[in-house]
Amino acid sequence: MKQKPDLSFWKLWNLSFGFFGVQIAYALQSGNISRIFRTLGADPHSLSFFWILPPLMGILVQPIVGTLSDRTWTRFGRRIPYLFLGAAAAVAVMCLLPNAGSFGMAVGTALIFGLFALMLLDTSINMAMQPFKMLVGDMVNEKQKAKAYSIQSFLCNAGSIVGFLFPYIFAAIGLSNVAAEGVVPDTVIWSFYIGAAILIICVIYTTLKVKEWTPQEYREYNPVSEEKEESANWITLLKNAPSTFWKVGLVQFFCWAGMLYMWTYVVDAVSETVWGTIDPATSDYQEAANWTGVLYAIQALGSVVWATLLPRFKNVKIAYSISLVLGGLGFLLIPFCPDKYLQIIPFLLIGCGWAAMLAMPFTIVTNALQGYGHMGAYLGLFNGTICVPQIVAAICGGTILSLVGHHQSTMMIVAGVSFLIASVCVGVIKK
Repeated sequence: MKQKPDLSFWKLWNLSFGFFGVQIAYALQSGNISRIFRTLGADPHSLSFFWILPPLMGILVQPIVGTLSDRTWTRFGRRIPYLFLGAAAAVAVMCLLPNAGSFGMAVGTALIFGLFALMLLDTSINMAMQPFKMLVGDMVNEKQKAKAYSIQSFLCNAGSIVGFLFPYIFAAIGLSNVAAEGVVPDTVIWSFYIGAAILIICVIYTTLKVKEWTPQEYREYNPVSEEKEESANWITLLKNAPSTFWKVGLVQFFCWAGMLYMWTYVVDAVSETVWGTIDPATSDYQEAANWTGVLYAIQALGSVVWATLLPRFKNVKIAYSISLVLGGLGFLLIPFCPDKYLQIIPFLLIGCGWAAMLAMPFTIVTNALQGYGHMGAYLGLFNGTICVPQIVAAICGGTILSLVGHHQSTMMIVAGVSFLIASVCVGVIKK
């Protein structure tokens, strides 16, 4: 078996560049879904149920895409056809979702339409996102893998910053940030339109610049033959997965449960803490929603900065654990920062945890999977450690909200405790 060659910086960059556009779409979804459904008329206690669909689609779509792409060989590549089809579908749905309240439908009908559009959007985003992780696993050697995922993390955060800032920027240049009751503001609608355009441009760039290996080249650089890769099912793969796969998954559970509660409740939490309202019909609430987008961008910026410092830690586990502790402290601070500028501090801390969540799990797991084959299928299954905790957290969200006094800001404390538990669980991982 040949050693995978070192790739130049720009080849590593091209492998992941389309991720910039995909992450803009993902940022628009994660930053505005609660805002959209609250504007359409969703009750805060049922809000978390709308967040079941994104991880549910992820746990269904990503293993399928991974397994199918393991067995796909076309003139356009192995992973890229799925990447392109997913992005094209995402573009179409991004033009529909924010208009759920603009078609004159009743509240219940508009919520159902929005829910169906969200399901399609997350299905297509997952279909477009997973191939980028697989391309790195396929074509990058172990020595450069951390660098490749760091580039991917940078592009991920850069895309997040752009996507999160769009509504705030469009409000600043004069687009309306308020609309009739039940209608999503123009600032959000046009954010989705522009995000869709950038997504397809970035994905076209990657499809033109990246040339995947042929089946013969793949077999030369990877230890498991194509025939053997086709022989195992998901249950067999999970039974044979290295212990590191499951130990990292335990950390992932508490991290992603915490993130789900942030995405679901943080707009209301910031609006309640700083502006003193959770009524989506008010201009103050919509202003709080735009400012939350800015805070998300600050989180992503903090993540970029922290990601440059992570390689300086000699012990990967210590770096991972400290990052999650900082993220947990950030969540705990949100309800205690009554000024919108003070909110910058907790979101910078959350960015430290987010940086570790983006880079470290996949680096640790893909290194542990060397020699196992089925890289695409395994990474698709590993995505379950991201999706399952979000599904569990979404199901329990309304109940927990009632237990903590019906205050969305208190859910940030729940998220912070979840991150602190995750930091403790890092201790079970053996490098």
